[in-house]
Amino acid sequence: QVQLVESGGGLVQAGGSLRLSCAASGRTFSRDAMGWFRQAPGKGREFVAAINWSGRNTYYADSVKGRFTISRDNAKNTVYLQMNSLKPEDTAVYYCAADTRATYYSGTLSRSPIQYDYWGQGTQVTVSS
Repeated sequence: QVQLVESGGGLVQAGGSLRLSCAASGRTFSRDAMGWFRQAPGKGREFVAAINWSGRNTYYADSVKGRFTISRDNAKNTVYLQMNSLKPEDTAVYYCAADTRATYYSGTLSRSPIQYDYWGQGTQVTVSS
């Protein structure tokens, strides 16, 4: 069974940091693009960051650029999202996802959740003011 399992969410004060992890099992995603999305109550799923298979190409939403860093460890089949200088508007459920159609792809990655075909169950991040 293929699974993506997020962890590392929690409650943090504004200005604080959290590091999310997404561990894959049942299949290797080391050749695929990976992304992080988030969904706040009453809103649609929003792109946060994406990384290509090698880790050399990364993309960020304007709202998190300079504060969040996506990375991956292919040996551990794990993707990370380091979140610094957190703001209350970052409060959401954070999901990791895999785009298996972007295998060994080094072009511009998709920011649309429709493109991603494997999803984790999400982890809650709450930032208090």
